[in-house]
Amino acid sequence: MIKLNQVALRRGEKLLFENASFTVHAGHRLGLTGANGCGKSSLVALLTGKLSSDSGDIDIPRNMQLATVEQHMDSVSGTAIDFVIAGDAPLMAAKQRLAQAEQNNCGDELALAHENLETVDAYTAESRAAQLLAGLGFGAVEQTQTVTDFSGGWRMRLNLARTLMKKSDILLLDEPTNHLDLDAIIWLEAWLKQYEGSLLLISHDRDFLDNVCSHIAHIERQTIDYYSGNYSAFEKQRVARLAGVQAAYERQQTSIAHMQKFVDRFRAQATKAKQAQSRLKALARLETIAPAHIDSPFSFAFTAPDKNPRQLIQAEKLQLGYEDITVINDIHLRLEAGARIGLLGANGAGKSTLVKALANTLSPQAGSIERAKELNVGYFAQHQLEQLRDDDTPLSHLSRLHPDASESDLRNFLGGFGFANNMALSLIKPMSGGEKARLVLATLVRQKPNLLLLDEPTNHLDLNMRHALNIALQSFEGALLVVSHDRHLLQTVTDELWLVADGQLTTYKEDLDAYARWLLKSRVTNMMRSNAQEQPAGEETVSLSAEQRRQRKRDEAELRKRLRPLTQRTQAIEKRLEALAIAAKSREVELSDTSLYEDDRKEQLKKLLHQQGLETNEVDALEMEWMDLNEQLEQAQQSE
Repeated sequence: MIKLNQVALRRGEKLLFENASFTVHAGHRLGLTGANGCGKSSLVALLTGKLSSDSGDIDIPRNMQLATVEQHMDSVSGTAIDFVIAGDAPLMAAKQRLAQAEQNNCGDELALAHENLETVDAYTAESRAAQLLAGLGFGAVEQTQTVTDFSGGWRMRLNLARTLMKKSDILLLDEPTNHLDLDAIIWLEAWLKQYEGSLLLISHDRDFLDNVCSHIAHIERQTIDYYSGNYSAFEKQRVARLAGVQAAYERQQTSIAHMQKFVDRFRAQATKAKQAQSRLKALARLETIAPAHIDSPFSFAFTAPDKNPRQLIQAEKLQLGYEDITVINDIHLRLEAGARIGLLGANGAGKSTLVKALANTLSPQAGSIERAKELNVGYFAQHQLEQLRDDDTPLSHLSRLHPDASESDLRNFLGGFGFANNMALSLIKPMSGGEKARLVLATLVRQKPNLLLLDEPTNHLDLNMRHALNIALQSFEGALLVVSHDRHLLQTVTDELWLVADGQLTTYKEDLDAYARWLLKSRVTNMMRSNAQEQPAGEETVSLSAEQRRQRKRDEAELRKRLRPLTQRTQAIEKRLEALAIAAKSREVELSDTSLYEDDRKEQLKKLLHQQGLETNEVDALEMEWMDLNEQLEQAQQSE
């Protein structure tokens, strides 16, 4: 349990928050939200003892084990899996105790040491660490590589795995998804939903907050407001509160009307395809949450392209890779005006490689790419942040690219990206990653592209800026191909999904919810298979006698009979989860009614939130049971 009472914190002369009072009970999963620089990470530093409050009290029971991810990694030797195992402090102490007993050659000490090893689950440590690493994207080969072989982003994944390995009562995670791809995020989401302690999470990923958190603490105007429910529930409550202010209410009505146009326009052209229907639902959801961001400092729009040819890019028999290594092969694709494509695939599968080739920054190994003469590509990638000149300012940067534009025009334009007044004249060098990302996006918007290629555009962006980008992309008149681990962005701006896997590019015909379920199911199956011993080749004779074949069929039938209760329960759970997903959508619609937050309907609101909580808990429990049943099925089949 974490309890704050009238806590205030300053950094230098800046007051971050004051009079902060709330309690995080055991089992609560708290999402900490607010604009960049509001004090979220500083609050985590308070809880870990790295900062001291200016006033007020913070109470964390001494017997509570607290875990948080280290942002830096000291020079370490050893393999990735050894590094993760070392995160289990009781295990390492037990191993040290055994080593001491062996050195003393004392029978009693050795017996006690081995008993202690069993107590701390020492004999499952390697498999536990391997599962964490696999979930975060490390293959069997990578798990045995030395830590120094990995780049900064992968080292952060190692730090995260090491933290999850630690037995803890309170888990503090500051932007854990920053260095993860969508596959790893979905795995982490499932892991955190099963975590039994108290969780405090900082994230700018709306869907991640929605699926993990049970409460939200929002920092704004030097105060921390505490809300029950996930992020969507928080937004609905904030909408109702802001609507009490006349100016805010008027801006909300404009925002609602603006979003309604996108919903109506897409409804008229949407097909019955799952992806189209999924986007339509996401747009309707975006319409209800847009008023929660009416006080955002960010607002911009894409100008219509000067020219917008029907066919932009066509590729045939394309082979992509680096030097003599091929990443994707035999690609056939066509990008036409109005296309809105989301690119899925595991980290390293080749998504960014494909985007680079389409952006003409990577030459193909084989095949051809035909580009329209009027093609104007707006390309966003993370490496472009480092290519900004340190001695530039946002204004001088854009002035050099658009010398004919007036200073007042450029200043007004930059204001929509958060570079108002003196910020437009600030040097780029000390800017944060989020500020640099906003400037690169501003550069891209200004060039009026007819094809947008976005490779993880939301990294470093806070929720308000992500929302502004989302709204701007709704009215973009060109074609769009985006790689992102932000599911909310993919759901609301794309009509079609492509999948890069096993060196191939294919059309993915399901929606993102189905993709998430497929990933989790595949991960469980692959994990079980990797733990099973492979049958040596040649162990079984090529031909079997008739009696042997009959016996095999009898054995298989008997196995199916014994496993039938497990398979039937698995199917029942899947059916119930589908029903709960429908119920969750219905509950969101009910909670979007702003009149529900008026004083005379508090009891009804309370009942709806309670029902939503019960349904969320049931989903969590069923997903855990589903994974356990699949593990039992896999083990039973392997034992035969």
